[in-house]
Amino acid sequence: MEETSLLWLISLISLLSCSTNQAGLTVSPSRSQFFKGDSVSLSCEEDNISAGWTVRRNRTRGTRTQCGDGWWRNEGSTCKTSSIREHNTGVYWCESREGAASSSINLTVSGGSVILQSPVLPVMEGDDVTLSCQTKTSSNLPAAFIKDGSLIRTEPAGFCTNLHL
Repeated sequence: MEETSLLWLISLISLLSCSTNQAGLTVSPSRSQFFKGDSVSLSCEEDNISAGWTVRRNRTRGTRTQCGDGWWRNEGSTCKTSSIREHNTGVYWCESREGAASSSINLTVSGGSVILQSPVLPVMEGDDVTLSCQTKTSSNLPAAFIKDGSLIRTEPAGFCTNLHL
């Protein structure tokens, strides 16, 4: 009985003293929507470089791949492109050699002339969030913010709106 208790205690101590390897995906520039042709960098910010974190993605067609497998440049735990394309729309995350994964981020690439500037990381209900419209070329047009088919507010050109979700 004492031997079993001692083994259990040693196992518990080793579990509590193990550091967990964590990584977070950082997007630069920090936003979730991009124009076709923008430069983008995705990095696995990690607390233990020996874990071997890499950027992975699920594209809209459901293909799961890692950076460097026919898309973008793999530079260690950073994945870069100088010209993002619409087919790069998808879910991105960091994954270690052991299979641990970070939270995922949805990135959208638009071939249009206007994108919504919003935080790259999810926001919680009740949080304040700043949204803005960005045009591909200079524009003096006002921006209308619509949620679930209803107009929230209209802002003059060049202004951001701070919303309470």
